[in-house]
Amino acid sequence: MQNIDFELDRDFVELNQLLKLVGLCDSGGAGKQLVATGAVEVDGTTELRKTAKIRAGQQVRVDDVVIRVVAT
Repeated sequence: MQNIDFELDRDFVELNQLLKLVGLCDSGGAGKQLVATGAVEVDGTTELRKTAKIRAGQQVRVDDVVIRVVAT
């Protein structure tokens, strides 16, 4: 399992943009497609909202990659 710590420098980041910023997708559009497949979990629950607001303290999982969102 790969762990990624993403430092959040604002109130939130949209889920599709987070996937792009950590390098799991080439674009925000590709991030939206990935979310639509049901392959993305936020805090252990499947997330289908492509632009869900992800805040510090939350954890996003795609396959064997876990993204921990931390405040800067």
